[in-house]
Amino acid sequence: MRFLARRLGFYLLTAWAAITLNFLIPRLMPGDPVELLVARMKGNVDPAAIDAMRRAFGISDASPWRQYLDYLGNLAHGELGRSITFFPTEVSTVIADSLPWTVGLVGVATLISYLIGTSLGVIMAWKRGTWLDGVLPGATFMHAVPYFWVALALVFVFGVTLQWFPVSRAYGLDVMPGLTGEFARSVLYHATLPAITIVLASMADRILGMRNVMVTTLGEDYVVMAEAKGLTSRRVMWAYAARNAILPNITSFALSLGFVVGGSVLTEIVFSYPGIGSMLLKGVENEDFPLMQGIFLVISLAVLVANFLADLAYVVLDPRTRQETE
Repeated sequence: MRFLARRLGFYLLTAWAAITLNFLIPRLMPGDPVELLVARMKGNVDPAAIDAMRRAFGISDASPWRQYLDYLGNLAHGELGRSITFFPTEVSTVIADSLPWTVGLVGVATLISYLIGTSLGVIMAWKRGTWLDGVLPGATFMHAVPYFWVALALVFVFGVTLQWFPVSRAYGLDVMPGLTGEFARSVLYHATLPAITIVLASMADRILGMRNVMVTTLGEDYVVMAEAKGLTSRRVMWAYAARNAILPNITSFALSLGFVVGGSVLTEIVFSYPGIGSMLLKGVENEDFPLMQGIFLVISLAVLVANFLADLAYVVLDPRTRQETE
């Protein structure tokens, strides 16, 4: 328990640092978001209303310390402010509307890529020297290819040339959102190409990482002993070698799950997908401090929670960690 208590204290301190940076970074950007909003309204705004907007957006003429304390106070009450881009909509509403799309698309695609990539890495390491080694050049190539290149290639081939799949939006214009089979089919249909993009672009990293660690693990004494005892190949591969080889990959998977909340920005932009990544881009373009702060905060906390869950997984899977906690 001491190990988990120390880790929890570390994550709480890191959360405070992330919140502080979350406050500072948008304010270091040049420009004035309120002036952009006033210009969008063609300047027909009373000066008193402009001052009220500055206070509402947390960028008033008050001292930085006062703004920081007000920011912490609003966070304590669960208030993320109002979005400048979607004024007067609250930031929490914008995030709540876009987050399910990102988690549903990127989360499921990341999980699929991890399961397939890790399993292939285990099998390729166990059967090294066979025809499966021919997959390595392709995996190495895909590991180096950026997400948006894969997305653009899929759009050109399957969206524009063959016209098998749509290349924009999250569901059809002729479909009403709701808990219906028609809506679910439309969502899955529109999510096919973005999901394939994420799986192809991220699976190669899982294959290469797991294979390399697995090859090293197969030379350990306990694996040799298990084979000498006459255990089946499947049991040695999964219960002994893979169980220990997967430990380093748990951290990378936890980070991947944490960044799922941030979405795959370029992929969402290419496919005009209404996720968190697209909202973050709009917030940056419009210098929307509250929206950027809210999205950065959600992403930071998601990464911290995912890493803490990875620590819990280490305690369960690695007996040495449990000995350290006693």
